[in-house]
Amino acid sequence: MRALDITIVGATGAVGAELIKLLETSQIPVSQLRLLASRTSGGRRLRFRDEICIVEPLDNIVDTKADIAFFSAGGAVSTEYGPLFAAQGTLVIDNSNAFRMNPDVPLLVPQVNPNALASRPHSSIVANPNCSTIQLVRALRPLVTTFAVRQIILTTYQPASGKGLKGIDELLQGARSALRGRASPSAERFPLPLAFNVIPQVGKIASNGITLEEIKLVNESRKIFGLPHLRLTATCVRVPVINGHSAAVYLEFEEPVRLERVHELLATEPGVRLYASGIREAYPTPRLLQDRAVVHVGRVRVNSENPCGLWIWVVADNLQVGAALNALLIAKLAIANNVICGP
Repeated sequence: MRALDITIVGATGAVGAELIKLLETSQIPVSQLRLLASRTSGGRRLRFRDEICIVEPLDNIVDTKADIAFFSAGGAVSTEYGPLFAAQGTLVIDNSNAFRMNPDVPLLVPQVNPNALASRPHSSIVANPNCSTIQLVRALRPLVTTFAVRQIILTTYQPASGKGLKGIDELLQGARSALRGRASPSAERFPLPLAFNVIPQVGKIASNGITLEEIKLVNESRKIFGLPHLRLTATCVRVPVINGHSAAVYLEFEEPVRLERVHELLATEPGVRLYASGIREAYPTPRLLQDRAVVHVGRVRVNSENPCGLWIWVVADNLQVGAALNALLIAKLAIANNVICGP
C-alpha cells in the first residue's frame, strides 16, 4: 500500500488529539500529515512518528487536496470546508452532524454496516455517527440481526468530554470550586453547572420536548441498521464524568428470549466484551475500563415481569470507540476497498 497524504481538521481538539495518537500506532503508511485547527491554535508543534508537525490555521489554507481528511471541528466547519476537500478528490471522514442523514453520504460503523462503503460515495464524504450511536449499534448488532425487535428504550449517561476539552475543563473547575465551598462558575458548555450534578439534556430541546442528541440516536440507528421503522426512544443525560459514555438499554422482542442465547451472541461479537457469570465478573464503568478500544456490556438480564424484555448496560470510551477509532476504522476499510483516489 502506498503512503497517504492525510489531513486532520480540528487537530488540537479532544477527538483530534485522540486520532493523532491512534494514527501514530496504526499500520497506515503516512507520507504527509497536515494538522489544521483554529487560528488560536496555529503554530502549535505536535509530534507524530518522530517528526514535528506545525498546526496550520484552517482559514489560511488554499490547497485542500489529500488522500484522506478527517474532520472533527464541528458542523459549521464541516459544512463549509468538507465539500471543498471532497471536490479535490479527498475522501472526507466527518465526525460532525453535518452530513449524517444525507442519502448520498454513508453513515458507517465498520463492524455493523461495512457494505455501506463497498465503493466510493459520489459525495466523497463518509459520516462518522454520533458517539452514543456507535457504541449502541455495536452492542445491539447481534441482537437486532438475530431477534425480531418490537422496541428499544434507553437512557444515556454522557460525560463532559462530549463537549471537548473545554467541557472537561468546565467540569474540573466547577468541582474544584464546589469542594472549596465557592459558588460554581457559570455554565458555558452545559445548560447548568455539571459538577456534582446530573443534567437531563444533551443538545438543544425541540418544541416537542426531544433533544437533538435523542433525535440523532433514533435516526442514525435506523440508517445504520437499514431499519427505517425501528422503534427506539431515548433520554440523554449529562453526568459529571470526565470521559466514557454509559447507557442503560431495554429491548423488547416479539418472542421470549433466552439469557443463555443472548450471552452466546454478545460473547462472540467482535469488539464487544461481555461481563457475565462464568465469563467476566462484575460490570463495566467508565472510569475503570481496561480496554478502551472495545464496547463493554454488563448487567445483562431478562425482564422477570416480561420474558420478551431484556436489559443491558453498555459502556465505551466516547473519544475512542465513539469518534476517533471509528473514524480510523473507516479509513482502513476505505483503503481495503480501494476507494481512495490517486495513483
